[in-house]
Amino acid sequence: MNGDGAHDHAEEAESKQDANSEADGGDDSNEQEVIVIQDTGFTVKIQAPGTEPFDLQVSPQEMVQEIHQVLMDREDTCHRTCFSLQLDGNVLDNFAELKSIEGLQEGSLLKVVEEPYTVREARIHVRHIRDLLKSLDPSDSYNGVDCNSLSFLSVFTDGDLGDCDKRKKKGNELEQIDCTPPEHILPGSKDRPLLPLQPQNKDLKPMQCLKVLTMSGWNPPPGNRKMHGDLMYLYMVTVEERHISITASTRGFYLNQSTTYTFNPKPANHSFLSHSLVELLSQISPAFKKNFTALQKKRVQRHPFERIATPFQVYSWTAPQVDHAMDCVRAEDAYTSRLGYEEHIPGQTRDWNEELQTTRELPRKNLPERLLRERAIFKVHSDFAAAATRGAMAVIDGNVMAINPGEETRMQMFIWNNIFFSLGFDVRDHYLELGGDAAAHAAPTNDLNGVRAYGAVDVEGLYTLGTVVVDYRGYRVTAQSIIPGILEREQEQSVIYGSIDFGKTVVSQSKYLELLEKTSRPLKVQRHNVLNEKDEAVELCSSVECKGITGNDGRHYILDLLRTFPPDLNFLPVDGEELSPESQRQGFPRPHRHRLACLRQELIEAFVEHRYLLFMKMAALQLMQQKANKDAKANVPAITETAETPTENKAETTQTPASESTSATEASTDSPSQTENNTSAASQAATEGEDKSSKPTANRPQNGECKSPLEGKELEEMIPGLAQAKELAQTLVAEDGSCIDPKSREVVLNACKAVGSISNTSFDIRFNPDIFSPGVRFPEDSADDIQKQKQLLKDAAAFLVSCQIPSLVKDCLDHSALPMDGATLTEALHQRGINVRYLGNVLEFVDKTPAKAQLEHFYRIGITEMITRCAKHFFKTYLQGVELSALSAAVSHFLNCFLSSFPDAVAHLPPDELVSRRKNRKRRNRVPGGGDNTAWASLTPSEMWKNIASEASSYYHFTIECESVDLVVEKYGLQKSTLLREISLKTGIQILLKEYNFDSRHKPALTEEDILNIFPVVKHVNPKASDAFHFFQSGQAKVQQGFLKEGCELINEALNLFNNVYGAMHVEICACLRLLARLNYIMGDHAEALSNQQKAVLMSERVLGIEHPNTVQEYMHLALYCFANGQLSTALKLLYRARYLMLVVSGEDHPEMALLDSNIGLVLHGVMEYDLSLRFLENALTINTKYHGARSLKVALSHHLVARVYESKAEFRSALQHEKEGYTIYKNQMGEAHEKTKESSEYLKYLTQQAVSLQRTMNEIYKNGSNASITPLKFTAPSMASVLEQLNIINGIIFIPLSQKDLENLKAEVQRRQQLQELGRLEEATEDRALELDDKIPID
Repeated sequence: MNGDGAHDHAEEAESKQDANSEADGGDDSNEQEVIVIQDTGFTVKIQAPGTEPFDLQVSPQEMVQEIHQVLMDREDTCHRTCFSLQLDGNVLDNFAELKSIEGLQEGSLLKVVEEPYTVREARIHVRHIRDLLKSLDPSDSYNGVDCNSLSFLSVFTDGDLGDCDKRKKKGNELEQIDCTPPEHILPGSKDRPLLPLQPQNKDLKPMQCLKVLTMSGWNPPPGNRKMHGDLMYLYMVTVEERHISITASTRGFYLNQSTTYTFNPKPANHSFLSHSLVELLSQISPAFKKNFTALQKKRVQRHPFERIATPFQVYSWTAPQVDHAMDCVRAEDAYTSRLGYEEHIPGQTRDWNEELQTTRELPRKNLPERLLRERAIFKVHSDFAAAATRGAMAVIDGNVMAINPGEETRMQMFIWNNIFFSLGFDVRDHYLELGGDAAAHAAPTNDLNGVRAYGAVDVEGLYTLGTVVVDYRGYRVTAQSIIPGILEREQEQSVIYGSIDFGKTVVSQSKYLELLEKTSRPLKVQRHNVLNEKDEAVELCSSVECKGITGNDGRHYILDLLRTFPPDLNFLPVDGEELSPESQRQGFPRPHRHRLACLRQELIEAFVEHRYLLFMKMAALQLMQQKANKDAKANVPAITETAETPTENKAETTQTPASESTSATEASTDSPSQTENNTSAASQAATEGEDKSSKPTANRPQNGECKSPLEGKELEEMIPGLAQAKELAQTLVAEDGSCIDPKSREVVLNACKAVGSISNTSFDIRFNPDIFSPGVRFPEDSADDIQKQKQLLKDAAAFLVSCQIPSLVKDCLDHSALPMDGATLTEALHQRGINVRYLGNVLEFVDKTPAKAQLEHFYRIGITEMITRCAKHFFKTYLQGVELSALSAAVSHFLNCFLSSFPDAVAHLPPDELVSRRKNRKRRNRVPGGGDNTAWASLTPSEMWKNIASEASSYYHFTIECESVDLVVEKYGLQKSTLLREISLKTGIQILLKEYNFDSRHKPALTEEDILNIFPVVKHVNPKASDAFHFFQSGQAKVQQGFLKEGCELINEALNLFNNVYGAMHVEICACLRLLARLNYIMGDHAEALSNQQKAVLMSERVLGIEHPNTVQEYMHLALYCFANGQLSTALKLLYRARYLMLVVSGEDHPEMALLDSNIGLVLHGVMEYDLSLRFLENALTINTKYHGARSLKVALSHHLVARVYESKAEFRSALQHEKEGYTIYKNQMGEAHEKTKESSEYLKYLTQQAVSLQRTMNEIYKNGSNASITPLKFTAPSMASVLEQLNIINGIIFIPLSQKDLENLKAEVQRRQQLQELGRLEEATEDRALELDDKIPID
């Protein structure tokens, strides 16, 4: 299954379970906590003024507030905001849970009662009405505000797919389907238009309800009017051009007699007092009434996923020209420091640090507690990221006062909204020895990785700062939450652990050592001593830069985690140190911009796992030798030998401390997930259990209990006779090394030494992050330990070059890794622990691979990524010299130099639109790097490309041959649309959506009007939903073992838990829905598959972006399910959309395009568009042949598909030719007896027959002319079933015959599951159920 795409992200290493989430020291694991909640939903009646009572389904855990939200969203009650709900005359408390309300039961009647307004309520009402008026307006999505983002699926499905069945019954007559794709989608087309990226939705013609709605200039009401109940005044212009002034009073809204220039607060004649602004306006303006009703109808018809906010802001790199409309709420928000919540939270600004740390301290003993905790952590993180981004932009735009305004601009620091901001420059030569500004630019992201790692280990009592890194307008800003009290003290006196001067002075503290010790195993950090300025040894359990500060709140904070992971010696030349030969062969060590290059956590995990395999192999081999020697000496039959082993094993088990056995069983229940994602399951086992000595490291079996199935298999294949040896080896893995006979102890000692373990009695690899740090000195007595550590680092660096890079290339060759653009390429590198600075090496490796032709797509994406990253590095410094008023001119000039063929791109210096009277302005604006700097205008294309080439050689050590964009495009087969997309995404540029002519040699492609915006690029921590993730993994594992039902249940369970933690929108929920849809489809429930996959597509568009590679794949899956549901034209539209997106993102020459084209070709074959179908299928055949080799089974299948179309066209000669090719491949690969070969040979016979009878008929016609007796030929249009069968084959779907009864049961079960919205169920229930359900489904 490919449901795991989004899930083996770089963050997977972080999915570690909380340090004591399940095995709580082993003490309470015997009494399972049972939390029973009567969890069934019930129905209440709601009576709102002026509407019929209606039923509402609620669940006992909901708060009363959630009913408020529902009413504010419903079409008939959406215009009310200020009301209370009453049950039998008692007002319900907004924050009470429904189950705690007396007398509330099935069928109770809740009355909606209008409440008097306050200023706050009146503002909320106006804001809500404005939101309703704007609800279909996409401009918030274009502007990237309030977590809105774009989605275009509904344009292609004509609304919701669920309703199609009613309308499309007549859609099966084929004549009605127009199948011709637009010209630019056809195979071979070179045209890459941008406009179709955002198709215009016919429905979204803006319906104007009001021309203007704004706050009146008469606000706030004077004292005497306040005493009449006036709260505020609004000014409006209706569609009929009537200018009106409205009073918001405690009783509601009414027209007053004020005009623009005279204040008269008296009610207008015949004024009508209404509690709702909508009712008042409906009275005054007929157009408002008509359009508002229509607007709300449309609003509620949209799929909820099109309008729910995403957890983190997604920015679009293109946008159409949108008219700027007057909007009082937007205007007010821009100038108040409203951060989304101040209006709703008492006490104004939020104390971010307190919120971030308090959520970490929530209890986590059982599932409901953990869900609450993770949900709170996630919510605060996403709010913090939004606030930090907003603040960082304000800082760079010069709108925040510095806390040290006297210093020069690059040294300034800022505080805004309880967040501390600093710029990524080397202030006070702090990083002088490490690479100056380059180091200061790299440090924040390293620090963020450290925060991420410590946050994932999640040790109680150890706190990190909320950290967000924002790149905006060429500056890097770090935003951090503030440790209470740190601003009042000098840094020297507050640091009680670590060093503030890179190791010259070092302090340590026992509490910190104890806390950091808990992280040392999962993060593979070794405890070590360093010397302080007095030459005394100080013990640390982290790098020296890591500082410990106790806040005024008494919490232990650690910060500056930039060296959490060990240094990468391939990029850190050290005098007098030789790297291992593998590294040297590749030209390492290489100089790098800074000395902060670290290995990634994924690499450390992979390296340790690799070493562990070695360890087991060596121990096993030595034991076998010993045993052989012993047998030879004593000549004893070997049986007694094996009889001895178990007893030895038993003796040893009794020795292990109690907590080990609990944590071992804990880990063993998880074993299905280990096949899926070794590292994360391993590190999870590694962080459980309290007693440190008993923790397993990276899949180390404890007494063989949780041996990862994958590993065992590999080993047995590698070494013959390993099985007995393995039992022996496992007897050696006792932690304390006790009760092992001396011989065996020696075996372990040798194996430990060989793999570089830090302990002599067990396998345990950790790194000392301070090795090779300038300024750090180690005590004499640890010299040989340091030597060992140095060797380990060299080995890890060599492992990256000699194992990880080749394995990445191998995965690309066998298509288990399929990057489609820069982001997915980076992700593939990071998953294997390869940093992007190795990109040049990876490309060189591909260049030397014999199968280079089959990696062309990978090479092209790599070159594109390198060029755009070099351009981004250059853009950073380029932008820093540009003042705000020239920004759009500078950005368009940059893009022209980068992409336009126009050789002498000249920047248009903006003519001063406003001629200033005084030329010699003394004041310079104090924006960082401000000043009238026009150096950017002199950039030329050739200079720019020279810069890119030199950047590539100095940073990536790779030679790009390029003098101009056209030569590069020519040489490497790139396309400009891809380069434009990549550079825009990386730098945050947003351009106008129109067709650009980059190839014109007469004028530059862009003007300054084409640059619409520049967005921040934000990096932050993604908190995980750990329980949900485990369910998801176990579900995937079950599915892979063929237990679809149990898999389906676990995935449904995961979906519930994900929704609980993340809310409705999240990448991981997207992966969950995709897998669920696939399972529904395989088990024959097409409608359910369609509904789940539709959600997955919408979510992918909203959370990842409308043209993200994942979105393209989601579109393909959805098309398949549409076809299966008989919605042929929709299926085609979706496939055409997917093909268009893929062309923009990566071009036509990509293995995935073959699959897409086979799909399109098959559907077209089904609707009898044979010629079109052939164009796509033959293209698929070409691509498959190129990337899978001419002898591959994929190619055989492609031949067969083409043959079938030729058969339908009655061109039997071509059909025979293709089928023969396919037959030959099957025969060579599978042998004569294989069913595929037989099927193919049957089909060949049938084709030959048809060809012969056609020839006969033709001869007959030639001979006898018009009076020939012709036997009618059978031309068959392919049946839908046969087309669907082929579609399933190419999309890798195997069907499992299920009876109708099974399906009904499954459906009932799934529905029950969804109602049981997981809150507080028996934790263990799922584990047990997974064991009971053994009715295995046979796979045919």
